[in-house]
Amino acid sequence: MTLAKTVRTALALAALLATAAPAPAADMIRDYANPGVCAEQRVLSRITHRFRHQVTHVPNLPQVDIVDFRDIFENRYNPASEKWPIGRRYCGATATLSDGKERAVWYLVEEGMGFASIGDNVEFCVSGFDRWYVYNGRCRVLR
Repeated sequence: MTLAKTVRTALALAALLATAAPAPAADMIRDYANPGVCAEQRVLSRITHRFRHQVTHVPNLPQVDIVDFRDIFENRYNPASEKWPIGRRYCGATATLSDGKERAVWYLVEEGMGFASIGDNVEFCVSGFDRWYVYNGRCRVLR
């Protein structure tokens, strides 16, 4: 390879890198230090309450409660935009159950999607408790 061709290749590569777009906000961020909305008590309380309802009303699930959350993190954030009008935060945590076992919990907080568009909607999946595969195998939809 000649020197001129090497220089042209290097300049083309530099131009390509200079015009590359920054990484989108939806990249994996897994922020343990600042979980933000994911760690808010209102979100965790909603998960706890709805989990209690789930194990009471779905056949063949063990009668346990969530007693604690730890290792809460935000896995991904999709901000609201013209193309996607609903901001979504994908979160994860480890839940300690009343039987002493720990399970992974995956949840989604949808901004402004609560009852009558007041507050946020929370969808969640506790690993091993999605009996009807609402969130696909191993809570894959909410990861």
